[in-house]
Amino acid sequence: MDTAEIRRRFVDHFERNGHQVVPSASLLLDDPTLLFVNAGMVPFKPYFLGQETAPYQRAVSVQKCVRTLDIEEVGKTTRHGTFFQMCGNFSFGDYFKPGAIEFAWTLITSSVADGGYGFDPEKIWVTVLHGDEETKRLWQEIAGLPLERIQERGKLDNYWNMGVPGPGGPCSEIYFDRGPEFGAEGGPEADEDRYLEIWNLVFMQESLATVRAKDDFDVEGPLPAKNIDTGMGLERVAFLLQGKNNMYEIDEMFPVIEKAAELTGRTYGADAADDVRFRVVADHVRSGLMLMGDGVTPGNDGRGYVLRRLLRRAIRSMRLLGYEGRALEQLLPVSLAKMELGYPDLRKDWQRISQVASAEETAFRKTLAAGTQLFDNAAEETKSSGATVLSGNQAFALHDTYGFPIDLTLEMASEAGLTVDEAGFRSLMAEQRQRAKADAKAKKGQHADTGVYREILDANGPTDWLAYETLETESRSIALLSGGASVGSLAQGEVGELVLDRTPFYAESGGQAADAGVIEFDGGKLEVLDVQRPVRGLVVHQVRVLEGEFAPGSALHAKVDPEWRLGARQAHSGTHVIHAALREVLGPTALQSGSFNRPGYLRLDFGWTQSLTPAQVRDIEQVSNEALRADLPVGWQYMTLSEAKDWGAIALFGETYDDTKVRVVEIGGRWSRELCGGTHVDHSSQIGTLVVTGEASVGSGNRRIEAFTGVEGFQYLARERDVVGELTGLLKTQPDDLVGRVNDLVERLKSTEKELEKVRLAALLGSAGEIAAGAQDVNGINVVAHRLDGAGGGDVRTLALDVRGRLPQDRPGAVVVIGNADGKVAAVAAVNDAGQARGVSANDLIRALGPLLGGKGGGKADVAQGGGTDASRIDEALQLVATEVARAGGS
Repeated sequence: MDTAEIRRRFVDHFERNGHQVVPSASLLLDDPTLLFVNAGMVPFKPYFLGQETAPYQRAVSVQKCVRTLDIEEVGKTTRHGTFFQMCGNFSFGDYFKPGAIEFAWTLITSSVADGGYGFDPEKIWVTVLHGDEETKRLWQEIAGLPLERIQERGKLDNYWNMGVPGPGGPCSEIYFDRGPEFGAEGGPEADEDRYLEIWNLVFMQESLATVRAKDDFDVEGPLPAKNIDTGMGLERVAFLLQGKNNMYEIDEMFPVIEKAAELTGRTYGADAADDVRFRVVADHVRSGLMLMGDGVTPGNDGRGYVLRRLLRRAIRSMRLLGYEGRALEQLLPVSLAKMELGYPDLRKDWQRISQVASAEETAFRKTLAAGTQLFDNAAEETKSSGATVLSGNQAFALHDTYGFPIDLTLEMASEAGLTVDEAGFRSLMAEQRQRAKADAKAKKGQHADTGVYREILDANGPTDWLAYETLETESRSIALLSGGASVGSLAQGEVGELVLDRTPFYAESGGQAADAGVIEFDGGKLEVLDVQRPVRGLVVHQVRVLEGEFAPGSALHAKVDPEWRLGARQAHSGTHVIHAALREVLGPTALQSGSFNRPGYLRLDFGWTQSLTPAQVRDIEQVSNEALRADLPVGWQYMTLSEAKDWGAIALFGETYDDTKVRVVEIGGRWSRELCGGTHVDHSSQIGTLVVTGEASVGSGNRRIEAFTGVEGFQYLARERDVVGELTGLLKTQPDDLVGRVNDLVERLKSTEKELEKVRLAALLGSAGEIAAGAQDVNGINVVAHRLDGAGGGDVRTLALDVRGRLPQDRPGAVVVIGNADGKVAAVAAVNDAGQARGVSANDLIRALGPLLGGKGGGKADVAQGGGTDASRIDEALQLVATEVARAGGS
């Protein structure tokens, strides 16, 4: 039974039993506590936490998941993988233990002909929480399991909680006995390789007050409603039903191994080390495909770094298997052919995915070419010194200068029998980044304790949100908060959070900044600083008291600043226009990955692997303004998410949408259709103007366009006009001739600078003869020690070499010149052949002077150079030259 069929049977089974089919959420679900969705219940977390009310009582899903904590173990064992799929059924206050057990038992043991999986009931074992007699009895009654195949285990194994205060409860795990060839008898307690867990049924029934550890917590009391959360590992069931020994050999993964074997000429199963690499390739190629499918692009931080690491580990594993060609373009299509059966959007996005992967492989091949040799040199140097630890400085240099990721350095060091000073590396990284700013505002929307907001919502219902309908309304206060707690009043100048029964203010979302405005009350006025939705349905205003003292109870009049809203509408509609223009100019793979807009300004991030040409930027700007001139109608309507996708609407990667109702904004019909909850103009001409002000990289595979709209766009153009006017006046030319005139001036300036450089160099070298003539005799060696203030390293080296050339070549000679410019000291030593024969070395001279100058340096016996930061000891260093020459040259 292939994996797609296992997935289909799971969903069909629960749909027949009254469960709402919920599509897999994106791996990039908006949850700041998680880098990626890592469990099937994550999309339902707000329902279990009580932050939102579930729109259905029963649900079934097959959720994409990624876990990367054990990424180094992938391939070394057959149990660790980064991407996996969790089949789950959920009950929100509906059925409980009997229903969950019966549904699971029926599916796994029913015959294949009847739509089940056909597992042998005699090989099924279960575990329950120690002392949970009810669950033991239910397994006996419903499934007919004998007591000897029901084992009790402690909280560490059979109690589920989220690791924080909230819901929790005992769980019952279902195991399949693979047979004596896989381990000892005795059930899961004896051997979890032989007895493989395939399904976990969680019975959420308690509210936890404090959670100190997985098995150490305080129970506050029973939950108001009992819930069910289950998880069946799709890959585990697949390899059991397909008669394989591990997840790497199932139909969704093994074809990648087969392709890798074909490309490398190696055989899977013939060599243990090769097998690890084959499994790394299979896992990481599939995980990379799914992450790119959900909009992740390789980068140096967060999600982007995880993807980069996965792709680069796969590429390097192929190289270790002997394949030097481009690997991803060979392997990703194989994975696509299997994964698109369950996730058809992958095929639609294939062009973008393949472009992102190709760009990353190109970049990594360059990194490998430059960095591998440097690593080998560093490793050899470390070993030759008798050490076993690669220094943090060396690891940092590989990372900072050549883009070698630290995890790759760690892997290569391990293969070379070395370790890495990770603490030293991390310390240097911390010094470089200096990320000291902890802007509290950046944490808006994070899951802090939302309990107080949930209580307000439960007591008063959702806010009557009127942002689409009006700019002002009469309101009354529902709650007033300060520091997360209810307060009775706010004095003039104080800041707090105000919840209204109704509001016209737009709460920040979808990249659009919150509205500005005021809330008036009898005897005073509040300034609205920010507007957020900490829980769905509740709008919270951050306010500052401008006049009077504010206390809840008085009648309020909420007023959005109309100019602010107009500017916001122009900018948000402008973002959609720019996005459509991007796709028209660059092609359909140029998709938005993020945006921000406020009155008069917008920025749009999009997936693209190379910088745009000036002509492309001009074309995007022109297409945008042609759309404005065409006065395209702007409209919106509500529909289901599946209807919106069928209609061609574009959804932003990583955003969460309600499948029961989404808002689709269109500009000019099919030209621009996007899922969006923002405020917009009624016709494109109302945007006024769109002026693209910049295009730049914001990470590998991601670009950003910035633009001004409306009055701000005209103001930007006016400033540009004024600059052109001033320049034409200064240069006494016409605007059309301005570029040519400036080019002429630049060329003349460059020519003049070259002539000046020649004069300056001639003057510098003109003094060389006089300096050489003043050489000091030190034991028969001509020694010159000269100070050259105001000179940098290049001039110092030029003078030192010229002076050495003017010394008599039949006598030993040594020259040291030390310069000082812009707070930096540069020193160069030059020794002729006769001087070297007497034992004088330029390298030794520089090394001796370095500590005095606050630096270091080196080179060869004939020429060496160094630098430092302590100019106060230059004269002392010059005096040391004669001493060092005398010591080296003997008497």
